Amino acid sequence: MPDVRVGDVSLHVTVVGEGEPLILLHGFTGSGAQWAPQVEAFAGRFRTIAVDLLGHGQSDAPADPERYRMERCVADLRTLVDALGVERACWLGYSMGARVALAFALAHPGCVRALVLEGVAPGIEDPFLRRQRIADDEALAGRIERAGVERFVDDWMQQPLFASQARLGKAFLAAARAARCANSAVGLANALRAMGTGAQAPLWGQLSTLAPPTLLVVGEEDMKFRAIAETMALRTPRARIAIIPQAGHAAHLENARTFNAGVLRFLTEESFGTTRTGSARPQSRESPQQ
Repeated sequence: MPDVRVGDVSLHVTVVGEGEPLILLHGFTGSGAQWAPQVEAFAGRFRTIAVDLLGHGQSDAPADPERYRMERCVADLRTLVDALGVERACWLGYSMGARVALAFALAHPGCVRALVLEGVAPGIEDPFLRRQRIADDEALAGRIERAGVERFVDDWMQQPLFASQARLGKAFLAAARAARCANSAVGLANALRAMGTGAQAPLWGQLSTLAPPTLLVVGEEDMKFRAIAETMALRTPRARIAIIPQAGHAAHLENARTFNAGVLRFLTEESFGTTRTGSARPQSRESPQQ
């Protein structure tokens, strides 16, 4: 079932494996295909369902920015999992996809057994900073429409947030660039306008009600999101933090082996009844090369 009709749009999904369902949600400019290392690692135990979010990959890219709003996205995903016969699943999201997974878990806690959020930010609480971010994202959206996706992607990936991905090598980066550039200008621009961190209603105040056990995953070199994860863990009753060594923002790509092992261990635990907050790292800070 590569495409699922969800109301007035179609979402592309890739389903691999058998077992308990695991929903995979990618980041901005990505697609479900970027979860290939995780699908390979998890498909032996899980029915992996990698979704192309609206405006990305092979999913539809409507012209109306309002169609991309977070609440619409959450409603689409609820319809999607129903269509796939999924009543309760584990959810794994990266960056924008992690914000979507968090919003879904808060809206439909009974549908989420466990939650893995990589590089997540629950929105912006300060009204001034939020307005500023909305204006910045609108400017970026206009740049995509004027200059095209390729030029935007090249500029976007020059951010310090993504500098650590250089460790992945030229061949990987070239393939990743080609995949990002395959997205439509309309889809990326509207996703920024309606699903950006500023456009999204902040979720900080709801973290105390987050029901599923939650793993907050951050790369060791991603200092901004490490600080966010530490604050989130203090506000979230059933959260713990996993810090992935030798990785920046995209830990699932930069150190896939360690990321996969930690996530798989979390998702296959016999019991999630114990509340634990803190760092869960397979390797020590002092000797990350071991």
